[in-house]
Amino acid sequence: MHIAALTLSVLLALAMLQSGVMKFVRPAWIRQFAEAVHLTNPQLTMLGLLQIAATVGLIWGIWFPPFAIAAAIGLVLYFGGAIIAHIRSGDRNMVGAVVFLAFSIATSVVLVLHVLLA
Repeated sequence: MHIAALTLSVLLALAMLQSGVMKFVRPAWIRQFAEAVHLTNPQLTMLGLLQIAATVGLIWGIWFPPFAIAAAIGLVLYFGGAIIAHIRSGDRNMVGAVVFLAFSIATSVVLVLHVLLA
């Protein structure tokens, strides 16, 4: 279980770091996604900060698992909110949010099981 928890945490952390940094770099495809769900630049910056904070929590959680659990659960809420934002704006291009939600749920479950079974 430890290897699964570690692997999922690191992979999710890397994905969130990349996604968070892209919200600061703002290539054209990110701007298109942001416009589709009516995000302002300050909102996009805050979302990037949240993803980078989750990255820190997931990595720090390698040594202190409650941080990883909190970060993973936070990402479940983050991507649940992203899906709601896509639905409310009428944008059906939410495959990334759905995939990251599933990834965050899986990571949360494995991390909780790792702590409970340790």
